[in-house]
Amino acid sequence: METFPLATSTHSDPLAACRECLAQLGPEPGNLGFLYVTDAHAAHLEAVLHRARRDSPVTHWIGTVGLGICASGREFYEEPAMVMMVARLPEASFRVFHGIRSGFDEFLARDGRWMHDTPGSFALVHADPENPATPQLITRLADELPGGFLAGGLSSSRGPLPQLADNVVQGGLSGVMFGPEVQLLTAHTQGCTPIGPRRVITEAQRNVAVTIDGRPALEVFHEDIGEVLARDLRRAAGYIFAGFPIHGSDTGDYLVRNLVGVDPDHQLLAIGDLLHSGQEIMFCRRDGNTAREDMLRMLDDLERRLPRPPRGAVYISCLGRGRHLFGEDSAELKLVRERLGDCPLAGFYANGEIFHNRLYGYTGVLTLFL
Repeated sequence: METFPLATSTHSDPLAACRECLAQLGPEPGNLGFLYVTDAHAAHLEAVLHRARRDSPVTHWIGTVGLGICASGREFYEEPAMVMMVARLPEASFRVFHGIRSGFDEFLARDGRWMHDTPGSFALVHADPENPATPQLITRLADELPGGFLAGGLSSSRGPLPQLADNVVQGGLSGVMFGPEVQLLTAHTQGCTPIGPRRVITEAQRNVAVTIDGRPALEVFHEDIGEVLARDLRRAAGYIFAGFPIHGSDTGDYLVRNLVGVDPDHQLLAIGDLLHSGQEIMFCRRDGNTAREDMLRMLDDLERRLPRPPRGAVYISCLGRGRHLFGEDSAELKLVRERLGDCPLAGFYANGEIFHNRLYGYTGVLTLFL
């Protein structure tokens, strides 16, 4: 089967970049477009969408903005950049959606029947990092979806946070649902490695761990991270994280959350999520070697499951990965290309990653179209 057309541009003018991309896609590229831009173009996304609709036969577009964006074997940061990829799919096999901001009434009224009549559906989702309800909306959407499986990420930008879902939208969840006619494989990879045993939070107040394993939380944290880092907690910032094992996972999966503060006087530890007594916790470190090994594990697993070369791919990775974890010169995306070949790929660097029914951090989520 034919691969999806892919196009990139680093033109500083957003409409000129759009024109360059459309020229690369060709006259009959398909009917579902994926469009990602760096935040230099974020304020102009509506004009870009208007131009793309006017000058191409592509009828549906989804996408968003990222502080970095992805194309096959290449990462774009801190420059104007645009990537487009277009799929040709049966028109009834997918449905673009938006309007999930605080509840589901608007979404269900417009898209609920298609969703519930389409068993085994899967959704590629973009979400707003500034909406405090986003984690709960992700879980609810996965519950509503007959297939129960999401992949995606939270927009990232130094300015506006627009999303594309046939129109420019913002503030909630948007994306596209696929029916079973669209064959997909998806997987995720972690960027952190545990450095201590699994423990249990025995007392918590909102996002503050008071005691862990019945001992002062900060005392346990110091024990697990080691004497050197414990002497200078500033060195631990951005390097050490809290991990929360996912019950029922047969792969040892876990969610990563930032550490946001300590109270040495009261031996308290603040974490970037709500906590509760009885919750399992372990401490993790960001580790480039481990991230590379786990990335190769994911790619090898996908390669074994592939019945044929993929037609296209969407990759959504954490802002803390990419050049910060794998090194410069697009090293992360070159790993994907080395394993999967020159598969057309589009995506972005996110403020959080969506996989299955949860919001992750420091992960990469790869979706392959077969």
